[in-house]
Amino acid sequence: MQNLLDPAILFFIFGALAGALKSNLEIPQPISRFLSLYLLMALGLKGGFALAHSGFTSQVATSLGCAVLLAVAVPLLGYGLLRRFLSGFDATAVAATYGSVSAVTFVTAVQTLENQQVAFGGYMSAAMAMMESPAIVLAVLFANSLRQRQGVPVTVTGGGAAVLAMGPQSGRSGIPLGKILHESLTDGAQLLLLGAMMIGMLSGDAGKVAMQPFSGDLFKGMLAFFLLDMGLLTARSLPQVRDKSPWLIVYAVVGPLTHATLALGLAWVFEIPAGDATLLMVLAASASYIAVPAVLRYAIPEASPSLYFGLSLGITFPLNIIFGIPLYTYVAQSVLG
Repeated sequence: MQNLLDPAILFFIFGALAGALKSNLEIPQPISRFLSLYLLMALGLKGGFALAHSGFTSQVATSLGCAVLLAVAVPLLGYGLLRRFLSGFDATAVAATYGSVSAVTFVTAVQTLENQQVAFGGYMSAAMAMMESPAIVLAVLFANSLRQRQGVPVTVTGGGAAVLAMGPQSGRSGIPLGKILHESLTDGAQLLLLGAMMIGMLSGDAGKVAMQPFSGDLFKGMLAFFLLDMGLLTARSLPQVRDKSPWLIVYAVVGPLTHATLALGLAWVFEIPAGDATLLMVLAASASYIAVPAVLRYAIPEASPSLYFGLSLGITFPLNIIFGIPLYTYVAQSVLG
């Protein structure tokens, strides 16, 4: 209940209500983009300052290793399940969306832990960055395999990039695999997060003091403003999932809970602290609605964007923000102490 009374969460709920009422309230796209970059930069700095203070320990390596394992296991498991009631390309796209992560969900979880004074490692920001790309890479590989089975050959250009020679019936030009993988691994937002983290590590405590007004004092207000925008966007995405299969709705709800349970199991086996375990659960349970859909529109044009975007933003994102984060926090603290 306390999480629902957090101003940032209340702004998200307010935005969703305003969108549902078809209000003309909106956040201009450039401002929304700036807020997203600000949150990633501030989060990266916080993680870097924390790493400068703690150093790269075995605990850090264990947590990051578990994050990478989840980033591979979740899309593989999701594809195996979704393939039973979706076409191959749609199953690939949805699995990739849920196999990747939501930065805003993670940022909100970090703020919640700070409000509750629950200790966690700043290096979990690196875990978030490492968990974004594996699902995209796997999705491209799955899609290529499906196209080969359908008789669409994969050739190699003179520059060495693999290209899908789309058949004439598709009406689409070739899709350079090398370009897709490069974009997924060098995404600007991800680089900003890692760059800010490196700067935080190099500047240490002196940098933390200097950047406190930017990365500390402003953070809460900026997050609330961004969640207002996300609430509006969520309300506008809900109509996209109204006519979807009930099994997909179930997956959008139960899937994240299952992924969070897997993360909790890894945290218990490897004795990861409760705060870090909470963030690991949040990352495993989240679904991408920015980076992955943007890549999938280009990489897997055969899949339906309204399907994977609508499920992740219309159902999973609000459930995690309002109910999931407090649930994962409570469970992690109860199980791991």
